[in-house]
Amino acid sequence: MDNMERPESFQELGIQAELVEALAKEGIVQPTEIQKSTIPLILNNRDVAGQSETGSGKTLAYLLPVLQKIDRNKRENQVLVLTPTHELALQVQRQIQDLSRHLAATITSAAIIGNVNIARQIEKLKEKPHIIVGSAGRILELIQKRKISAQSLKTIVLDEADQLLDERNIQTVKAVLKTAYKDSQILLFSATLSQDAIEQAAGFLKDPAVQRITMKATVVPTIIHQHFMCEQRDKLELLRKLVRHLEPGRALIFINKTEEIEKTVERLSYHGLDAVAISGASQKENRRQAMADFRAGKTQLLVASDLAARGLDIKNITHIFNLDIPEEPQLYLHRVGRTGRAGQSGVAVSLVTQRELPLLHKIENSLKISIPLRRLSFGKVISEKEEKGQQTRTRTKAGAGTKTETKAKAKPEAKTKTEAKAKTKTGVKAKTKPHKAKAQLYK
Repeated sequence: MDNMERPESFQELGIQAELVEALAKEGIVQPTEIQKSTIPLILNNRDVAGQSETGSGKTLAYLLPVLQKIDRNKRENQVLVLTPTHELALQVQRQIQDLSRHLAATITSAAIIGNVNIARQIEKLKEKPHIIVGSAGRILELIQKRKISAQSLKTIVLDEADQLLDERNIQTVKAVLKTAYKDSQILLFSATLSQDAIEQAAGFLKDPAVQRITMKATVVPTIIHQHFMCEQRDKLELLRKLVRHLEPGRALIFINKTEEIEKTVERLSYHGLDAVAISGASQKENRRQAMADFRAGKTQLLVASDLAARGLDIKNITHIFNLDIPEEPQLYLHRVGRTGRAGQSGVAVSLVTQRELPLLHKIENSLKISIPLRRLSFGKVISEKEEKGQQTRTRTKAGAGTKTETKAKAKPEAKTKTEAKAKTKTGVKAKTKPHKAKAQLYK
């Protein structure tokens, strides 16, 4: 299709008026590139593999056509959305609810995730929700218990497919897919969709349309980047000082390893920082409360890894703190892209050890940005130039002090000569006195 003919509105993409109005009520009026590329294909029942950056509208890219195709007159499970994290499952369900409340006939949904009372979930499933969103392990368990009717599923979505198809999850996901009707539509969406992931799902995909939206690796110009050098053991103490000084409204703290999230929160709390975490280790209610508090502004800091934060859309982030430097520039781009949105300013702060410095330079070179060195001096963030200026002023003051001291020492000699002359005039012999004064002066 020629670019001039490419659909530029939700109506032109084939989305029904009722859903377009629902979108407008949620403040969404213009489709994104991934939505333009995939919505018509999904409406035409094609299997689709879609790749696009975090925050580019992937969730609505599959939800809008899926919602449109649901037969609201039937009380049966029609759509299954698998997610790698509990938080993402809850976020997807929240988006479904936000849209469906504006519709004449409600579309029902349920979030089914692990570490939750399964009896309550079974009760919820008795209502036969149109859409089920959740984790593969618990979904498979409930399919095997015949509480979810896999045969009635028209569409199965793998959200953040690269994670769902990795070696930790692939067997469970494949087991879920095998239970579904062979003509079910399969949709894969992810921020990074490798060819290997597509091949892993190849046995379940029917002539998939692969759509990759590769945006320029550019960083939003409203973000201020800076880094602070320190030893690994001093990072949390430096972070505490920076939080106290910068006073972020709402900040994300990134570490590299998901398994260290809870430990990091404990250490931050020990250092007097009010932080919460998103990770699979804590109970569902604790995580839900943590996210609710953070979104509401009750908690200032949220600790996450790149894996745990994937797919999460949190508004009004003012600061990003990289407690660990990411291994790849693209990960840095994903992290800092969560601030400085919609023309607002944002601050990205990286705490860097000497060992991590090559990674920082790699990020600068790859993304064509500067991440200048900053230091904390008497509670104030200063640049290298300002620090050199301070050092120059200090040396100048020290030099001025030495001159003053020299002058002060020279005064007694002048005074002594005056006194000697005065005494000479009065007839007192004082030839040796000035010499004694000089001797005392130069001892």
